[in-house]
Amino acid sequence: MSRRDSRPASTLTWLPPPSARCNQPGELLDGEGGYTVYGKLFPARKSLAIGGLPLGLLFRKLAEERTQGRVKVEVYPNSTLYKDKEELEALQLNAVQMLAPAPGKFGPMGVKEYEALELPYLFSDMASAQKVTQGPIGKRLLKALEPRGVTGLAFWDNSLRVFTSNKLIHQPGDLKGEKIRIQSSKVFDAQLRNVGALPQVMAFSEVYQAMQSGVVDGGDNALSNIFTQKFFEVQKYLTLTNHSYHGYVVVANKKFWDGLPPEIRAELEGAMKETTEQYAKLAKDEDEAALAAIRKSAKVDVYQPTPDEMGRWRLEFTKVHKEMEARLGKDLIEAIYRETNVRP
Repeated sequence: MSRRDSRPASTLTWLPPPSARCNQPGELLDGEGGYTVYGKLFPARKSLAIGGLPLGLLFRKLAEERTQGRVKVEVYPNSTLYKDKEELEALQLNAVQMLAPAPGKFGPMGVKEYEALELPYLFSDMASAQKVTQGPIGKRLLKALEPRGVTGLAFWDNSLRVFTSNKLIHQPGDLKGEKIRIQSSKVFDAQLRNVGALPQVMAFSEVYQAMQSGVVDGGDNALSNIFTQKFFEVQKYLTLTNHSYHGYVVVANKKFWDGLPPEIRAELEGAMKETTEQYAKLAKDEDEAALAAIRKSAKVDVYQPTPDEMGRWRLEFTKVHKEMEARLGKDLIEAIYRETNVRP
């Protein structure tokens, strides 16, 4: 074996979004609907591992085509290496190389600005969200990760979050006293406490059982998650509040990414850009298909709030914007307002 071939392999971890399908039907995934995967990266023949179907397969196809076979992508589903709370630390330590966490997960790492994307009713639709994530503000946020040893590669914009519950939720006051599951987020916690709800931080892999057993009364998530993870089967109502952004930030260990041969890195960046563009359409289609399938199942009542009720949702939930200015930065929040023409 040559000296080049004897070099130690690196490990790559990837957590794609909830719209990615697991290999086993009905299998619950750790992380916010994602997969943890791994693979080996060799000096000559690059071998990357990426999880998630169909996104993993799309990235694999593009990466292998662009590098003319110099990059081989292997797909390994499930959170094999690190759990939800461990993954970012593992990334910083270069124990894993790539992840796609939700924006709020960067807060505990010291990059609180990402939590601004989770402010309620910041975006009227996903097109307005993409003006931010795919524009100058998004680039600024990706750049902010570098001092932590992380390279931001892309935003994968999923959809807007809605509520599921065992009690019909017409307006914010109906959440009073309800135990609502949330992913770890200062913004999500504050917006629910403001209306008297009892937020419960819980790993994504535990949500189905918690809903089924009554440990929590409800939760909020993207429609694609609610459908693929079958939350609609263990909840009675779904309310189309569309209150918060739901998406992912694709990141890599900076030392790992910078250490790739420039020509390989350029081709992978191109593959990532193309995957990101296609994901925008994929996510919209999956959201619409998920809602249609949920309605067809007749297992949960889908409720569309009236214009008056939506006004109350915005009025009550957006109070948290002012509360979060000191934590997130008033200048950043104002910049997002200007970009989207949305101001509470």
